[in-house]
Amino acid sequence: MRDHNNLRAFILADELVIEIYRISKYFPKEEIYGLTSQIRRAAVSVPSNIVEACARESQKEYHRFLEIEFASLREAYYQFVLAIRLDFISEKESSAFKIKFVEAEKVLGSLVRKMRSTN
Repeated sequence: MRDHNNLRAFILADELVIEIYRISKYFPKEEIYGLTSQIRRAAVSVPSNIVEACARESQKEYHRFLEIEFASLREAYYQFVLAIRLDFISEKESSAFKIKFVEAEKVLGSLVRKMRSTN
C-alpha cells in the first residue's frame, strides 16, 4: 500500500481544498446548493481519490483513480475560474490560487503520464 502523505500531488490537492472552503464561504448565499457545493465537492474528490488510489493494490486501479482525480482537478479549476468571472472571487485573491491549481495539475498530470508509460 502506498502512503498518500508522501505524494506532492496529495499535499497540493489538500491545500487547494482548504483554500476553496475558505474562499467559497463568501460566495452568495443563493449559491450554497449551486456553485459553492459543486466546487467544494470537485475539490474534495481530488485528495479523496488520491487516498483511495494509494489504497489500491493493482497498478491498473491506481492509475484509474489518478485519472479520475486529474479530471476532478480540472473540473474544480473550471468552477474556480467561473467564480472569478461571476465576481465571487477577486482577481487579486485569485492570482496565488491560480498558481496552486497549475502546480497541482502539473504534478498530478506528470504522475498520470508516468503511470501511463509504465502500463
